[in-house]
Amino acid sequence: MTTLSFELPDGSTETVNVKKLLNAGYAGRNQEDVQAHIDELAELGVPAPTTIPSLYPVSPYLAQQTEIVDVQHNKTSGEAEWAIIFTANDVLLTVACDHTDRALEEHGVAWSKNASPDVLGKKAWRLKDVEENLDAIQLEAFVTDADGNEQQIQNGTLAELLPPKYWIEKLTERGDAEEGTILISGTIPMDGEVNQFANAWRVAMTNPDTGDSIEIAYTVKPMPEPIG
Repeated sequence: MTTLSFELPDGSTETVNVKKLLNAGYAGRNQEDVQAHIDELAELGVPAPTTIPSLYPVSPYLAQQTEIVDVQHNKTSGEAEWAIIFTANDVLLTVACDHTDRALEEHGVAWSKNASPDVLGKKAWRLKDVEENLDAIQLEAFVTDADGNEQQIQNGTLAELLPPKYWIEKLTERGDAEEGTILISGTIPMDGEVNQFANAWRVAMTNPDTGDSIEIAYTVKPMPEPIG
């Protein structure tokens, strides 16, 4: 069983044994924009979901706090997201990056979500401590190319996504709002002019009220060619 630890602002640590990992999809708060995005993806061969927003179960071991993501080819990329983590007595909020196999996505979104890890921050906030200012929290992603140049590829706020409260209610209905469950939020729009198939990803979630920020950063590492 995967065990993750999160450092909180007061210096304490919460440790969680991951039992369920769920990825939200097409989870923008403006569902008309979401439908437009689905139509764009359909033109690229990505199958449309039967329900929006969607929810994809992911193997729990793919919840990782890692600095290296191993990939099988050069058509993979991250997605800036938030994550909620259910502990024994609380719900935590941290930053996340759902690394996705874009080639496999054309055959099935759920398959693509299980091909690479969901990278989570090593720090977290208690959701109740930031809930009043949740929509103002900034979410950014940056990619680094082979020459070491970093560019911003995503920039928005949590107001663009369905809030944690929405998903907590849905998970409660499903019986999944329990210790060991992690839900990843779905992502904000990408800048189509920036190459998403990058050598490295960095994602930051910043609270403008306090200036506190939680970041993750990882290198994308190509695996050796298969033999046979």
